Amino acid sequence: MVALEAQTGRRERRCSSPEAGSGVQPHVETSPGRTPRPAPSPAAAPLPTNRAARRRRSAPPAGTAPPPTRVPGTGSDRPADPGAEVDPAADRGDPSGQVGRRRASLLALCVVATASAAALVAGLTDWTPEPADPARPPTMGEAERLAAMRVTNYRDVRSGVRVTVGAGATRTELVGWVDWARPLVYLDVAGPGAGADRGLVQATPSAVVARPAPGAAATPATPPLVPPMDRWRLRELPTGRGLAAVLDLLLDLGADRPEPPAARAAAGARWLGRDTAGGTPVDIIQAPLHPAATGGASPPATVADRVREPRFWLDRDARLHRLAGRLPDQTPVTVDLVRSDRPTLRPVDALGGRPGLPRALTDGEADRLARLPARLRAAGGATVTLTAPLGPTANLRGAGWLSWAGSTGYLAVAEVDTPGRRTLLRYRAGRLARAEIPTAARAAEIPARPPLPPPAGVSWSPAAPVRDDLDRLVDAALREGGTPVAARAAVRLRGDRVADRSVDVIELRVQRAVLRYWIDRAGLLRRLELRTRRGVWAQLDLSPGKVPALPTAGSPASGSG
Repeated sequence: MVALEAQTGRRERRCSSPEAGSGVQPHVETSPGRTPRPAPSPAAAPLPTNRAARRRRSAPPAGTAPPPTRVPGTGSDRPADPGAEVDPAADRGDPSGQVGRRRASLLALCVVATASAAALVAGLTDWTPEPADPARPPTMGEAERLAAMRVTNYRDVRSGVRVTVGAGATRTELVGWVDWARPLVYLDVAGPGAGADRGLVQATPSAVVARPAPGAAATPATPPLVPPMDRWRLRELPTGRGLAAVLDLLLDLGADRPEPPAARAAAGARWLGRDTAGGTPVDIIQAPLHPAATGGASPPATVADRVREPRFWLDRDARLHRLAGRLPDQTPVTVDLVRSDRPTLRPVDALGGRPGLPRALTDGEADRLARLPARLRAAGGATVTLTAPLGPTANLRGAGWLSWAGSTGYLAVAEVDTPGRRTLLRYRAGRLARAEIPTAARAAEIPARPPLPPPAGVSWSPAAPVRDDLDRLVDAALREGGTPVAARAAVRLRGDRVADRSVDVIELRVQRAVLRYWIDRAGLLRRLELRTRRGVWAQLDLSPGKVPALPTAGSPASGSG
């Protein structure tokens, strides 16, 4: 006590109280200059326990306010009300024990969370998601739609197509249409890998004609609906790859009858999933282009190998929207069909020209056909131009004259892609002679007529019977000035125009040759076409009128020898 008084300058005195022996010492402020604090009433003061006595803090230093007293059971710090009673049960917990328990709980939660995260990560590394729609054999309905795909294309007649062959710098792109009913493919070929195929192309199952355009744009454009009339060449493409494989594939997507659904299901078809094509829901089915025939026989190799591992995007109506696979040379190919783009296609003249509706001849048409020989003899002759795609290295162009009065013909013919050479042809009564002459000019689409008189010093072949399709065409034109043809076997294909004149196109078979006569309203022949052995059409355009005197095969003036 003496030491406390020395330190604080205050003096405390004991208060005689009945609780003096309880260990609670009431404090009475006796410091000079300070107002004595009233002593709490003995009746209001709670009896502290030994634990409370241990927690009692020492008095604050002089001149500072006493710290706030936490009132047990209130959860807040505020000055204790001297007159308020304190519930001893509210302060029974040990704070150090509570903190320890909290720490132990937090530690246990952290351990559990860490173990759960480690287990989750370990599981993710080995987890592979199950596919939503795993591959499976097609249902019977899907097999029926796959079997009806080609006949559905045939009944829809035609569709727009976009084809991509290869990838990157070797990619070839094709845009155009396919007509399964005719059948005909008409495309514009472009892309960095197009090479010599760049340009327009038309194809049937038996022939391919192309109009090269080496300087065309690198990206394909929609071909003109009315194709250009000039510069078409008969092509022979290498089978099984490139453009030839694409044309075969497009034409083979149509058929005039469905396939057996059971054959489709037995051919290893697999349903792969669902997708959309142009907003239309489709099923993706992988299957051979042609199923095995009844009895287990396989389709011909040339047909079965047109595309490998094909996948078909088929809608609910068995319409094909996309095909993806590999060509026989393993080049990837994708075909997108634009089913709403289906205009009427016009083949070029070499493939038969504009389609028509064949019918029997009217009386007027039959009369003009019967009077044709007499009118040609009356005209005397005609100036002619020749277009004859006889082969990939025999795309011939020619010009000259025919004389029905003398049954003679004289023409100059050249191959458009073989410069420096021209052939002179002389016809008379079913026999011909020919001579090769050099020329410095490249063959033109409309070549110059042969020189008159024939050049001296030229070696002519002996006169011989006609042999190839060119000779048969010229010989047929000369014979039209003779005996009339039978009109009962003729059909009118269509009306057309040539040399600014309206004509009737009449087809008939004459001496094992299929000919088309383009006869104008005056009854004169304006064009004669012959179907060649390659399935294309060679044509001879005629302008009836006076012609010069022509040399003949085997005549003394011919210079043969």
